[in-house]
Amino acid sequence: MELNKRTVLWIVFAISLIVLWNNWMVANGKQSLFSPAPPAQVAQQQTKPSDVPAAAQPGAAAVPGTPGAPGAAPAAAAAPATQRITITTDVVKADIDTLGGVIKRLELLKFADEIDKTKNKVLFNVSGNNVYLGQTGLVGSTPAGVMPNHATPFVARPLTRGADGTVQLVMDAEQGGVRLTKTFTFRKGDYVIGIRHDVTNLTAAPVAPSLYLQLQHDGNPPPSDSWFMPSYTGPTLYTAEDKYQKLTFEDIEKGKAEHSTKANNGWIAISQHFFVSAFIPADKVPREIFTKKIATNLYAIGTIQPLGTVAPGATVSNDTRLYSGPQDEQTLETIAPGLELVKDYGMLTIIAKPIFWVMTHLHSLLGNWGWTIVALTVLIKLLFFPLSAAGYRSMAKMRVVTPKMQAIRERYKNDPQKMQQATLELYKTEKINPLGGCLPILVQMPVFFALYWVLQASVEMRGAPWILWIDDLTRPDPYFILPVIYAVSMYITTKLNPQPTDPVQAKMMLFMPLAFSVVFFFFPSGLVLYWVVNNILSIAQQWVITKKFETGAAK
Repeated sequence: MELNKRTVLWIVFAISLIVLWNNWMVANGKQSLFSPAPPAQVAQQQTKPSDVPAAAQPGAAAVPGTPGAPGAAPAAAAAPATQRITITTDVVKADIDTLGGVIKRLELLKFADEIDKTKNKVLFNVSGNNVYLGQTGLVGSTPAGVMPNHATPFVARPLTRGADGTVQLVMDAEQGGVRLTKTFTFRKGDYVIGIRHDVTNLTAAPVAPSLYLQLQHDGNPPPSDSWFMPSYTGPTLYTAEDKYQKLTFEDIEKGKAEHSTKANNGWIAISQHFFVSAFIPADKVPREIFTKKIATNLYAIGTIQPLGTVAPGATVSNDTRLYSGPQDEQTLETIAPGLELVKDYGMLTIIAKPIFWVMTHLHSLLGNWGWTIVALTVLIKLLFFPLSAAGYRSMAKMRVVTPKMQAIRERYKNDPQKMQQATLELYKTEKINPLGGCLPILVQMPVFFALYWVLQASVEMRGAPWILWIDDLTRPDPYFILPVIYAVSMYITTKLNPQPTDPVQAKMMLFMPLAFSVVFFFFPSGLVLYWVVNNILSIAQQWVITKKFETGAAK
């Protein structure tokens, strides 16, 4: 009887140890000893940017799918290793390669090239040392191998066209026991390309794929850049938490690119002068964001999104949008939050955005961006009329008392201290503010620089003509006519201003119009047009005020 009691106690003790061990296992995220893992669940694989393949390998072969599987695509071996399929809408022409299901070339039919006006602007493309691509695929593997990615051959199904102008291309690839189906949707008048990824598990065990979206770009400066008119090309991104972030290829090269790495919203992009390509993943889907150097002078920005566990025979779908087109502010605002920020006005955004808003309304009335700049200049001149009038009155007074100042200079030419004291007394007696003449210029400078950024950033004015020889307001005057007119107007302005008593200063004032006109040879013609119109209006205003004071002084 005693033996039986000990046996029972040992059994209870052993069971207690097993229960305690099981509870510890469960508490630490381990599988319970009493409940095996459900066959439809598998741990999500940990992915990292290095898991994304760097480049397509033309010699790669697809793993054939399971014969007779539901919805199985034609065998990859029945198609050539690579084939380009061209899709044309009214705004884009895209070449999609069956190797990787990658858009190898994207031509914008409504925009001319910066260098060769007879050709269209091209975004995605591989040419010489220039690389610009958008790639998608799966990260993950099964016992049968890696899953389909942008290095995997796909098989294209026949194009389908809708009555509304929609064109759809479906491509299939099977590799590693997984089928990836990419569906590209192009719509009339739209730069947004819909990309749906359907992932089907053809194996007998659960799989846990992740979807990557990646934009590749070389680090070369745009061929249209110049020292006077540089532009930005590089990776950008946006999240609701950290807002708009602008990176450089140089920082990626040095490993110093700091940006958001996790999000469940936002977008990633390659921004350039007037244009942008942005992957916009489905909202409220957790993702990792990465930047990396792929090869010499080749960089990438991308996201990796876990797609969850896919049971045998099951399919999971993911919808992504790719915007590749102009930085049209009003259009970008409707596509995704923060996407309009790629139209970068720099530090003067607070002034530039209202200026562009006014310009768009003026343009809707005038229909020409050149006359819009002229009308904007008139409005700005009217807005600051009281302030500039005060400055011109001060200069007119200075002009009237110039003989008295010359006399003081001659009287105290050997005593600078008394000369300065007498000059200040004269200013006080005549109620002259010696700095008042600077007001018209100081007031105009923020507007001048803000308008510069508006012209630099607004694709609406890219290639926009004014009259006669001005065929692009965002490019320099091809015949330098406007800079010459500016130099003449500055010379007249100098003559209307009070003449410096110092001969050296007088010569410098005559030289400055020539120096500024040479600089304006390299500025956008729209900006020079603004300054020329502003100078002409200023000359008229200053002439009237000066004549009024000179007539009063003569009496």
